[in-house]
Amino acid sequence: MSENQGALYAVIPAGGSGTRLWPLSRAGHPKFLHPLTGTDASLLQATVERLAPLAAPDKVLVVTGVAHAAEVSRQLVAVPVENIIVEPSPRDSCAAIALAAAVIARREPEALMGSFAADHLIADGPRFIEVIEQAMAGARQGLLMTLGITPTRPETGYGYVQCGGPVGEGSVLAVEEFKEKPSYDVAESYVKSGNYLWNAGMFVWRVDVFLAELARQQPQLHAGIARIAQAWDSPSREEVLGEAWQTLPRISVDYAVMEGAAAVGRVGTVPGDFGWNDVGDFHTLGEVLAADSAGNVVVGQDPSGKQSVLLRETENLVVVPNSGRLVAALGVRDLIIVDTPDAVLVCPRDRAQEVKSLVDDLRNKGELHYI
Repeated sequence: MSENQGALYAVIPAGGSGTRLWPLSRAGHPKFLHPLTGTDASLLQATVERLAPLAAPDKVLVVTGVAHAAEVSRQLVAVPVENIIVEPSPRDSCAAIALAAAVIARREPEALMGSFAADHLIADGPRFIEVIEQAMAGARQGLLMTLGITPTRPETGYGYVQCGGPVGEGSVLAVEEFKEKPSYDVAESYVKSGNYLWNAGMFVWRVDVFLAELARQQPQLHAGIARIAQAWDSPSREEVLGEAWQTLPRISVDYAVMEGAAAVGRVGTVPGDFGWNDVGDFHTLGEVLAADSAGNVVVGQDPSGKQSVLLRETENLVVVPNSGRLVAALGVRDLIIVDTPDAVLVCPRDRAQEVKSLVDDLRNKGELHYI
């Protein structure tokens, strides 16, 4: 255990339905609740476990939707039920993170808080903790800290942060600007320059500093959150939450707070190299989980526990058996095969990102029971 155990409140926003991992990930059972880690742990459970050296279970808060609250509680038995904050409807990341910050501030007004996605994989847990500890040092100086990832390739699917010079002591760098997802050429120039990091959407700050910056840039959102927080420990919590929540703007924390804070020199970053992966699609999952000698990856085991995959003369397949049926493949390569009780997906690995468009098609056709 680190001497910092309990030094950080860890907030885990657990929302979204992971449409690129359809048909495994659904609105009612999204990707963070699935064991996609190469072990029996779900992505959410792995996230909480990873943060244990810094945040004891009573300092872990999960912000999730009404549909997922019971399953989140079932998976995280050590986290007190009052630490599972249920948002009445999705309002993007800023409202969720701000509500958690305001609830923490009632307990401890100058507490350090980190926000960490529920559905990412981290290969090097100890290194991850070291980077957070460096970010905590920057947060104690009053900076809003974002964890940047040292890029390994010119990736067009991520946003970037542009770094300036060192701030204060240690390895903290100033963040000059947040950059949108770039074209390939622009991404290539970012990586070559060495001044840009991937924006992983993980943050560390003092709650009072974050809430003050929220009030400066998003007064309406701040006022609504303050009203909810004031009623949090009173009998009127549900009523006030229901009324005020629907008035909050739908906006991400990057747009709402971090971009404007960076413009006035209030954002810092620490470069991270801890094997981060956002598990965006099945191809990516196939790259990070253990493969057989022919490059085939079987994701998880069928719930029945029976032998459920039979592969012969196949290469580089990603197979997800999740229906109780046998999945057999012969003489094929570079495919994704996902078998669930009511839907089967087969597609080339290099088109994994496009699975989201199938979900859009189903939505447009009104086939919502498949989503």
